[in-house]
Amino acid sequence: MFSNIIKLSAIGSFTLLMACQQTKKAEVAETVTSRYTELNEKYTPVKLTTDLTVLSEKQREIIPILIEVAQIMDDIFWYEAYGNRDSLLASITDEEAKRFTVINYGPWDRLDGNAPFIDGVGEKPTGANYYPKDMTKSEFESADLADKKSLYTFLRRDKEGKLMTIPYHEMFAEQLAKASDLLKKAAEIAENPELKNYLQLRAEALLTDDYYASDIAWMDMKTNQIDMIVGPIETYEDQTFGYKASHEAYILIKDMEWSKRLSKYAELLPELQKGLPVDAKYKAETPGTDSQLAAFDVIYYAGDCNAGSKTIAVNLPNDELVQLEKGTRRSQLKNAMKAKFDKILLPIADMLIDESQRKHITFDAFFANTMFHEVAHGLGIKNTINGKGTVREALKENASALEEGKADILGLYMITKLHESGEIKGDMMDYYTTFMASIFRSVRFGASSAHGKANMIRFTFFKEMGAFTQDPQTGFYKIDYDKMQLAMNALSEKILKLQGDGDYDGVTKLVNEKAVISPDLQKDLDRLSTAGIPVDVVFEQGVEALGL
Repeated sequence: MFSNIIKLSAIGSFTLLMACQQTKKAEVAETVTSRYTELNEKYTPVKLTTDLTVLSEKQREIIPILIEVAQIMDDIFWYEAYGNRDSLLASITDEEAKRFTVINYGPWDRLDGNAPFIDGVGEKPTGANYYPKDMTKSEFESADLADKKSLYTFLRRDKEGKLMTIPYHEMFAEQLAKASDLLKKAAEIAENPELKNYLQLRAEALLTDDYYASDIAWMDMKTNQIDMIVGPIETYEDQTFGYKASHEAYILIKDMEWSKRLSKYAELLPELQKGLPVDAKYKAETPGTDSQLAAFDVIYYAGDCNAGSKTIAVNLPNDELVQLEKGTRRSQLKNAMKAKFDKILLPIADMLIDESQRKHITFDAFFANTMFHEVAHGLGIKNTINGKGTVREALKENASALEEGKADILGLYMITKLHESGEIKGDMMDYYTTFMASIFRSVRFGASSAHGKANMIRFTFFKEMGAFTQDPQTGFYKIDYDKMQLAMNALSEKILKLQGDGDYDGVTKLVNEKAVISPDLQKDLDRLSTAGIPVDVVFEQGVEALGL
């Protein structure tokens, strides 16, 4: 009897112990799941679609082919950003964690300074996967490799451990051959001769890493309704030097009417360049007179442009030679822009902008600020004035952040000047107030984003010059429009001089001192998160979303 009691007691204790352990495991699992669910809530879903009835049957036939090409760019970017995607995703069992990994193209949170969110992965290499992880900057600088700074080469080690380069078209030979064949197939179907020519030339460019001819052909496309941006383009992912371009793709449907209305502004670029608030030597270059402004609905993002915060306007090509010869095309992604305005900017304004100025937050102003940001990329200077090469080469990993800062502030400067000359209508307070609210939106992209850094610098600079004040009781920000204009001119001059001088140390100092989030600003950003306002969007996209 006594032994049975002991046995029953032992069984009961064991059962209780197991129950406690299972409860703890459940609590841990719930905590982990809750954490990843919370991380995913930084993004709000947006379905990417447009009215495809404006397209012909053959045009609609091309779209699934272009989506296949875009998916190849997506696969390539995974390798550039992280490495082996499949092994990483296979190692993650939590579905919410896996979803967040896919959004970020790796185990690092792009909206939180690339902080790791998967245990044991360590810090993200600043050079992503473009360089050996043990390579030092001095080793790179001393390496005698002619194409080491090329946009289109990886740095790897040979059998003896020395640095060597591998061109993109060799590293991704199989994927790019498939993408090239698909572009040629789309070109055969294309009815528009300009689109046909571009797709053919871009197909060849993917196999050679020589994009000049296809960039020129892309700039010559003006009558096409379908557009595609594809290939290794932006250098944001390389935060060691900013030398290496990342693969991406956009598939776009042109709004012919909106584009026609915008076209007149491109003609004003040379005069706007002359009026920049800086010494003449920093604006001696002449922007290409064939620059274009166009509005699109975007129906597919892939690769770099789809990682973390999503682009809502594009200024390309990046090749300085093409820019000086042809200018650039500033593509406004209208449907993505409207989604961010409705789901993110308006709720931010309601929480942070003084009620008396909130009426000045408008989509027209948001569209114009975004558009002229892209226009402003073509202004200023592309080559240093003192023989240090291009601005991009001289400023290295800081080039992208400063360039985004230049585009933001010069875009507002241009709106101010065009409004004064009667080229732009509306209330200037709409543009300034919407611009200020947009700083809060973009600061949330974090220090790993060039756009995030640019907005941090501008917020700090504007605060120091008294461009806005904050009510300590309500927490609302109120803009001083006169001081904001003075701050705009001062920051424009500072950035243009840093670029023209190729002043790497000066830019590094600017970033270190001003690209920081103060404790007070962090409290405001925390309020936005607590209120459930998303930081950015994530897309539901593809053939099914389009109903094809």
